[in-house]
Amino acid sequence: MSAALSIPRRPADVTSGWLSSVLSATGDSIDVTEVDVSPIGTGQTGATYRIRATYAEPASQLPATFVLKLPAQDDSTRDRVILGYRSECAFYETVADKVRIPKPACYHSDIDNETGDFALLLEDQATSVQGDQIGGCGADQAVAAARALAGLHGPTWCDPIWQDFHALSMTMKDDESIKMLGEVAVMSAGMVIEKIGARLSAEDRETLTAAMSLVDPWLRDSPERFALMHGDYRLDNMLFDTESDRLTVVDWQTLGVGLPARDLAYFIGTSLVPELRAELEGELVDKYHRELLAYGITGYTRETCWRDYRIGMLQALLIPSLGCAFASDTARGDDMFIVMLQRGCRAIRELNSLELVSPSP
Repeated sequence: MSAALSIPRRPADVTSGWLSSVLSATGDSIDVTEVDVSPIGTGQTGATYRIRATYAEPASQLPATFVLKLPAQDDSTRDRVILGYRSECAFYETVADKVRIPKPACYHSDIDNETGDFALLLEDQATSVQGDQIGGCGADQAVAAARALAGLHGPTWCDPIWQDFHALSMTMKDDESIKMLGEVAVMSAGMVIEKIGARLSAEDRETLTAAMSLVDPWLRDSPERFALMHGDYRLDNMLFDTESDRLTVVDWQTLGVGLPARDLAYFIGTSLVPELRAELEGELVDKYHRELLAYGITGYTRETCWRDYRIGMLQALLIPSLGCAFASDTARGDDMFIVMLQRGCRAIRELNSLELVSPSP
C-alpha cells in the first residue's frame, strides 16, 4: 500500500493527499487541495469526524463534506471492539449492495485486521438528526424504521451464505458459543442489578433475571428462520432527515445472524414509550411483515411473525444488559440503559414473552 493510501490513525493524518488518493482510486483523478477535519459526537467505541474538502477544480460528482469513521483513539478500547470494526467495514464492502435497508453511501473502506486501524469514508448526513433513545420516537418514525428493517432481512432471508460470513460480530453457530453467551447473560444481569438495580423496580429486576437465565434456550429457538441482523437496531443508530422523510441506518458493528424479528422487537421494545408501543406494535409488525413478503418470502405467516416478535423481545434486555455490565460508565449511558431495560421488561411481561421460551432440558 502506498503512503498516500495508508490508513489514518488520527485526524491529523487525514491530509489532502490522502483524500485525493482514496477519491481517485475508483476512476477519475481527483485533486483535493485542502481539508478541514472536525469531530462529530462522542462515540464510545470509535471516533467520527466531518471532513470539508476543497477541490482544485469543481467536482460536481463529489460532495463538499464527508463523514470519516476511525478507531477509538484509546488503544484498549480499540483492541476490545476490533471485531466490530471488521464487521462494519465488511458490511460496506460486501453486504451494503446486496440489501435495501437505507444506509450512507460509502466512498472508501480500509482496515488492518491485525491492528484494528480502519477508515470508513461515508456520505455526510448533515441535514439529519440522530434519534433520541431516551426520549423515544413517534409513530411516523417507528413506521419508517419497521419498514426499513425488512430491507435488511428480506434480501438475506434464510440464505446459508450469511451463516458463514467471515465478519459477523455476533454469531452463535455452535453449542459452545451459545452456552458461553448464556452464561455471560446471567452474569451481566447480576452486574446490572449491582450497578443500577436501585433505579429499577423489584418487578423489573425479577424480569431481567428470569429473562437472562433463558438466553441459552432462547438462542436455539426456531433455527430454521434466520437472516442477517443489525444487532443494535435502535434510535441512536438512526438518522432522520429534517428536510425529507428519509431514514438512514448507521453503526454496523454488531452484524449477526439470527431470528430476524429480534431486530424488530428490540427496536419497538426499547425505542417507544410503553403506552405507544402497546398501541402501535400490532400495526408495526403488520407493516414489517408485508414488506418482507414483497421480497418473495413465502410460508411465513403473520401469526408466526407475531410469535417471533414476542419471543424476540428478549433482545431488548440482552443488549442493554451486556452494554451496562461491560461498557465504560457514563451518566447518559446509565440513563439510557435504565430506560431501555424498563421498557423492555414491561414489554416482555405484557407480551408474555418468557412463556414462549422452552427451558433447556
